[in-house]
Amino acid sequence: MKPWREAGYPGATGPTKRLLDHWRDVEAREGRRFFFCQLEAIETLIFLAEAPPSEKQGIVIPGDGGPFERQCCKLATGAGKTIVMALTIAWQVLNKIANPQDKRFSKHVFVVAPGLTVKSRLQVLQPENAENYYQLFQIVPPALMDKMRLGKVLIRNRHALEWETEEQIAKRKGVDKRGAKSDEAYVRGVLGEMASARNIVVINDEAHHAWRVPPGTEVAASRDEVDEATKWVGGLDRIHAARGISQCFDFSATPFIPSGKKSNEESLFGWIVSDFGLNDAIEAGLVKTPRVVVRDDGVPNAKSYKSRLYHIYADAEVKEDLNRRAEEHEPLPDLVVNGYYLLGKDWLEAAKAWKEKGHVVPPVMITVANRVETAARVAYAFTHGKIRIEELADAERTLHIDSKVLDDAESQDEPASVGAAAAGEADDDDGEGGVATKKLTKKELAELLRQQVDTVGQIGKPGEQIQNVISVGMLSEGWDARTVTHIMGLRAFSSQLLCEQVVGRGLRRTSYDVNKDGKFDPEYVNIFGVPFTFLPHEGGEGAPPPPPKPKTEIKPLPDRAEKLEITWPNVIRIDHVFRPKLLLNLGEVPPLELYVSTTATLAAMAPIVEGKPDVSRIAEIDLQELGKKFRTQKQIFEIARDIYDQMKPTWSGSKDYLLAQLIGLVEKFISSKRITIMPALFETDELRRRIVITLNINKVVHHIWKAIRFKNTQSLTPIFDNEKPIRSTGDMLPWFSGRPCEATKLSHINFCVYDSSWEASESYILDRDKHVAWAKNDHLSFEILYVFEGVIHKFRPDFLVRLTNGKMLVLEIKGQDSRQNIAKREFLDEWVRAVNEHGGFGVWAWDVSRIPADVRDILNKHSTI
Repeated sequence: MKPWREAGYPGATGPTKRLLDHWRDVEAREGRRFFFCQLEAIETLIFLAEAPPSEKQGIVIPGDGGPFERQCCKLATGAGKTIVMALTIAWQVLNKIANPQDKRFSKHVFVVAPGLTVKSRLQVLQPENAENYYQLFQIVPPALMDKMRLGKVLIRNRHALEWETEEQIAKRKGVDKRGAKSDEAYVRGVLGEMASARNIVVINDEAHHAWRVPPGTEVAASRDEVDEATKWVGGLDRIHAARGISQCFDFSATPFIPSGKKSNEESLFGWIVSDFGLNDAIEAGLVKTPRVVVRDDGVPNAKSYKSRLYHIYADAEVKEDLNRRAEEHEPLPDLVVNGYYLLGKDWLEAAKAWKEKGHVVPPVMITVANRVETAARVAYAFTHGKIRIEELADAERTLHIDSKVLDDAESQDEPASVGAAAAGEADDDDGEGGVATKKLTKKELAELLRQQVDTVGQIGKPGEQIQNVISVGMLSEGWDARTVTHIMGLRAFSSQLLCEQVVGRGLRRTSYDVNKDGKFDPEYVNIFGVPFTFLPHEGGEGAPPPPPKPKTEIKPLPDRAEKLEITWPNVIRIDHVFRPKLLLNLGEVPPLELYVSTTATLAAMAPIVEGKPDVSRIAEIDLQELGKKFRTQKQIFEIARDIYDQMKPTWSGSKDYLLAQLIGLVEKFISSKRITIMPALFETDELRRRIVITLNINKVVHHIWKAIRFKNTQSLTPIFDNEKPIRSTGDMLPWFSGRPCEATKLSHINFCVYDSSWEASESYILDRDKHVAWAKNDHLSFEILYVFEGVIHKFRPDFLVRLTNGKMLVLEIKGQDSRQNIAKREFLDEWVRAVNEHGGFGVWAWDVSRIPADVRDILNKHSTI
């Protein structure tokens, strides 16, 4: 394309040449300069439409399998793709006005956005908008603005493209049984005042949501994602059938299609014509440079030698804890809290520097969590002082984004009109000269939250002073906050796409002012938990992969359900009623060992250059001040308060008396030296001791709380999953295994998969005892949460057995014992006692098989009780 440009754009129309000359004339545009990637993107689109055929020999743009042509511009977040859209619209409209018969162009442009946030941001594409980009960035010469206003730009939320199929209508409840809309009726509803237009140009923003499922293939996407993509592209198909789409331009930073059964398999759109990726944008300085944590002074990942803070969610001490239903007051894993201390310390330094330079808005830390419960726990931890960084604990400056609430706003094509307080209440005269309150509607609350989200860091707007943003899943696309300096990722990152999408939320520069060298000063965003250099398609030459092993389908057999199905209560937690006066026998509480070598107090950050950390440019964060801040007495109070939060929901007596008792018990435990710092050399270093205890405070909390709860519980109440209070072997989804297995006779499940010869022996005995029904606890989701050394784990006992006397037996096989196995059985015993106290699920028991030969004795023992 460079020779075409240097030759003076042969084949281009007069209006096009005038626009191209204007866009490159920095002096005429009063010093405003487009990024080179923006000019390359629009020149590519123009080249494909207007260059002579001789210039385009050999160029073939694959289609997406649909009836109209698509071309995609891949532009990294922060590279200014909204401006490229404006350039595209100006090129199309001004050419059509000048040459009405030229079918390559259109003055009717239909812009589709993925949600309200993006739709609101794209209003600058409408020529009649007071803040339109055509004038603001001098995209259109002043003399041509009147002609530009003859074009029509319609911007709709992608939800406007949805329709009901005949099948959906048939299932509709109620008396309205009108059939599906015809294409004509559908188009009139979608296009509104532009419904009579033909030869329409379509622009898809965030176009990675708009793709077709290839026939006969299975994609790694949820049903909702497939439905969204299908409705988006299918809606455009209907518009094309009724009115004709002359051209479709896609814009996205991450135009991937999930192309395989695994979530880390993706393929780029085949119709990308201009590619300016994230690494290009970072290298060019158009966005902030991400810095990831590459090492710390705790133990790194044993396989990769990376810091445990690099992908926090994947850590063994974190994943199971965060991937469960939990109450908001339940402590976060120590590694997560440790990460927030390090990242928060760095945020404090940034906030101080910003204030000294006269910034009136604060830097922003964002958290992207894996589920609603995790986000709630993070928000609670900050606002209730569990993450002990006072400056980040301000609830008024913390934005906890519930994706469900935002979805209520995003699904509307027009925003709600509200003028109420952020707390969800509006002023109303109460008749006594005061002010009463009136609850906002769900829609109004959603819109109010969206306004705050959309204006983070913007002076004079609702989100001006927000400094801590905690979200579930992804922040809204189009979120263009420029003040993000720190990112915490608390979710699985299985692909480069996910990494880029999350990191991209924080890459927009704060300033585009050039320095004396004519370049942008570097800006950074520090990142924990997002493995930014994840590469999903690493590989090379070598021998072909071996043929796959034959696999066996494992599934429940419906014809066995009546006699052999096993059910169990789906307990998500157990509430305790405690004795009024708490006791703690220190002799029965095992010591707790905390290791200096596994506690990170110093983290090294490296900037990403060409997709890899540049370890020659290390920046460090340390927590030495933490030990000075948290004296022993303060630690005692904080530990007692955290245990208090776990106990107070079911405590029937005085809450003050409970806290006073806990402070005394914790102080007794701490002073008894039951906490040992390893290696012993650091036991006498009081400062290091306090730092290690503070960074492992949740381990201490769980350790003491476990001792208190088991010795002071009067009664237990199991709390069940509201959505599915009872589970059964019939709930198992079919799965395939290549491991050794054997067909069963007395189990609802057709095969038993063996993990060891010992399990095979036990299964053989169970399947030949005509007095039982049994199931191997594999893919059944029968799990019991337990705590070991302050970390929450999931325990999956080996077998479920129903005896002829109706008793349910949870059977675990275990040879050599350990402290962790003992902890598992303590929580299993508590689970069984809670279910039996409830009384609605029959009689339950548990036992441990030490050798295969004792299984028959265990069965006989429980059959006769």
